[in-house]
Amino acid sequence: MKKAFFINGGVGRVLCAIPALEYYKENTDPDVVIVAEAWSELFLSTSLRNNVYPAGSKDLFKHILKDREIISPEPYRLNAYFNQRVNLIQAFDMLINGSDETVQSNPIHLDVGKNDQIYGYNLVSQVKQQYQKEKTIVFQPFGSGAKIEGNFIWDTSGRSFELKDIFRIVEELSKDYGIIMMTQIKIPTDKQMGAAVPDNCSLLQWMGTINAADYFVGCDSMGQHYAHALGKPATVVIGATFPENISYPGNKDFTIIDNAKDKRTYTPYRITGDPASERDNEDNMILSDENFKTIINSVKNKLGGNNNLSPQVKTKNLNRR
Repeated sequence: MKKAFFINGGVGRVLCAIPALEYYKENTDPDVVIVAEAWSELFLSTSLRNNVYPAGSKDLFKHILKDREIISPEPYRLNAYFNQRVNLIQAFDMLINGSDETVQSNPIHLDVGKNDQIYGYNLVSQVKQQYQKEKTIVFQPFGSGAKIEGNFIWDTSGRSFELKDIFRIVEELSKDYGIIMMTQIKIPTDKQMGAAVPDNCSLLQWMGTINAADYFVGCDSMGQHYAHALGKPATVVIGATFPENISYPGNKDFTIIDNAKDKRTYTPYRITGDPASERDNEDNMILSDENFKTIINSVKNKLGGNNNLSPQVKTKNLNRR
């Protein structure tokens, strides 16, 4: 019986399912059905775009699913995953294609649409002109678990940067580079941050922006997966999660800073609720001075410093906070 795969979860998780689904389509069933329970637009940038149905599609069950076996692959419940023997891409491949844990990860292929390429190019160009810099960095400070209340932003999942570290990273990097903040959360401050904060940027527009930028800095969230797929150099800081599971230690263009190495407790997402492990991990993204310096140096080692444009370049008024 033919299968239909239901894919859910965050953006990074959906991106990491793509290589296994593309392999299945190419080697098992070219008409495979994929039901996107979230983020269906991500598949528009892949070879799977004509196999994907948003979960709310009209008559999806009656016309498409009724004669198929329904599969909901859950990598977080795979022993090899929660014991850090495989990463998220490998885990999906094991569940979808029956591979074993020794099989290496297939790459994520993303074909950035023209609209999103143009959006990213124009945004990056505006930031270069506004801040008089030759090179730009996309900085994603928050994971999907970040919450805001008054002047506080916190992340019980232990994946997001602390506010004080965000301010000093932006302050230091903005001396040499144009900074684009990849966030929909308004950062509470009365000061100009020295960084552009685009309003209402879509998932695919962020893809185009990272594609046009020179570098990515961020936490365990979707931006690092975009950077990996698009061949962009990156510095990724990991807190409560394990780099072996959710990032790309084998990528020579990635600097991975394991901020909680030998300190974190595995949080068994989608297996059991474990508030104790979340409390254990809630401070895992507080940067030491040494790791702060490592972030800054990793960027400068790749991009160089003092990337100022000629003062004769005219600037555009870019909306910023």
